[in-house]
Amino acid sequence: MVVVMLTFFRSDLVPAYVRLLRDNEAEVRIAAAGKVTKFCRILDPELAVQQILPFVKELSTDSSQHVRSALASVIMGMAPVLGKDATIEQLLPIFLSLVKDEFPDVRLNIISKLEQVNQGIGIDLLSQSLLPAIVELAEDRHWRVRLAIIEYIPLLASQLGVGFFDDKLGSLCMQWLNDKKAKKKKKKNLMLLLFVYSIRDAAANNVKRLAEEFGPDWAMQHIVPQVLEMINNPHYLYRMTILHVISLLAPVMGSEITCSKLLPVVITASKDR
Repeated sequence: MVVVMLTFFRSDLVPAYVRLLRDNEAEVRIAAAGKVTKFCRILDPELAVQQILPFVKELSTDSSQHVRSALASVIMGMAPVLGKDATIEQLLPIFLSLVKDEFPDVRLNIISKLEQVNQGIGIDLLSQSLLPAIVELAEDRHWRVRLAIIEYIPLLASQLGVGFFDDKLGSLCMQWLNDKKAKKKKKKNLMLLLFVYSIRDAAANNVKRLAEEFGPDWAMQHIVPQVLEMINNPHYLYRMTILHVISLLAPVMGSEITCSKLLPVVITASKDR
């Protein structure tokens, strides 16, 4: 029975699905791309690698951004289906191509599935191949992409561990608290004030979650001094952001540090002119 089903997939279903992936109409390719992971789940992994993955690679450079976006939203779900070796050798290059796509929706869809690829490739390869792309996205010109990366950082931190995180990503977390790209956009269009706030609010919550993940002692050494230094920023919006960070950190840090380190800053800020 298994042999009969496999023969049916090889001779009928797979060729039919491949034709849909290569259809002349973008709408058809969008629909087919969005189902690629589900389709591969019913195939033998070797068959998926041989018969489907080459056309997935074609779709990653499709002329339609909507096709690439549909693919980006599901492609990382293929990692557990294909296995670690095929993911590293064939799927990861496709992912790295999509994460640098010129259209932000494609990059956003990839970012939303980063957890799946982390589990599939392991920490060593994650740090070598994926981390540089994440650092680059942290400076992305589109605020929604930066926001998605900020929200992903605590999960990444828990997987990388405190030592590696300090070396590679710690400075980024502080940088996001005074998101300069958001400031530049605000000057051009006051309607983007909400977007500016979204980035800084996410960055503040990110700092709190990192303190929870690595503990008060780590936060006291790596976060609190830098946060308190930022309270002297000449721009009042930055100072307001830091006060928000302090309010989030206080329950994590405990009463002693809150009273000795954080509260005096808040009292001083209450006299801000």
